[in-house]
Amino acid sequence: MLELVALNKRFGGLRALDGLSFTVAAGEILGMIGPNGSGKSTAFNIITGSLRCDAGSVVFNGEDITGLRPHQISHHGIARTFQVVKPFLQLSAVENVLVGGLYGGAGSTRTKAAAADAMEVLDRVGLAGKADVKAGSFTIVERKWLEVARALATRPKLLLLDEFMAGLSPKEIPSAVQLVRSIRDTGVTIVLVEHVIKAITGACDRVLVLDAGRKLAEGSVSDIVNDRDVIEAYLGSRHVEG
Repeated sequence: MLELVALNKRFGGLRALDGLSFTVAAGEILGMIGPNGSGKSTAFNIITGSLRCDAGSVVFNGEDITGLRPHQISHHGIARTFQVVKPFLQLSAVENVLVGGLYGGAGSTRTKAAAADAMEVLDRVGLAGKADVKAGSFTIVERKWLEVARALATRPKLLLLDEFMAGLSPKEIPSAVQLVRSIRDTGVTIVLVEHVIKAITGACDRVLVLDAGRKLAEGSVSDIVNDRDVIEAYLGSRHVEG
C-alpha cells in the first residue's frame, strides 16, 4: 500500500533522513520506533506533505504522491495525528470532528450527513458524551482522543498515529491498543509511532526501527525487542551484554 524509496532530508547540516526505504502492506499495523531525533516524525511529515524530501519518493497504492500538498494527500486517503495536539479550542468536539469529515476526500459534502458521521466517530473513541463540549475544556488525554477522531473522520485508508498514547496511564493503554486494533479491523492500515513499548508489543504486527535517519532493524515484535543493535541504540552498549 505504501512504499518509501530512498528518502533523504536535510535541515542545514543535519541529515534527518538518510536513504530511508520501507513498505507498509494493506491491513497491517506497523510500529515505528527509534530514539528521539531518529527521523520518525520527519518521515510522517514527508508522507503527508508537510515537508518536501530532498530526494527519494513516496508511493501510495501504486501512485507517486511525492511533493503533493497536505490536502491532496488527504484526498488520496492518508490521515495523521500529531504529537502536539491543537484542536480548535472554541469549537465543540463534534464541530472539530466535522471539520475532518468535510475536509477529507472520502467524507460527505453534506453537513447533516457529516455531522452524523462525526457523532459515530466520537462514540468510537469514547467521547460521544462530550460531543457538545468545547475542546478548550478537554484534558490533554481527551484532546489526543479527539485528534484521533478528527483523523478518522476523513475516512482514511492509511492512518499515521504519532505518539497518541503518550501521557496515558498504564490503565488507559490497553483500551488505546484495543482502539488501534479495532480501527485496523475496519480496513484501515496503520503506522504507529510510539515510545510506549506496551503499545508496540500489544498492537503491532511488525516493527521498524530508525536510528539517525536510517532503518536500523525491521521484523516481528519478538525479533526487535531482542535485537542487540536496537538495545544499543536505545540504552547504550553497556546494556547489550546484560
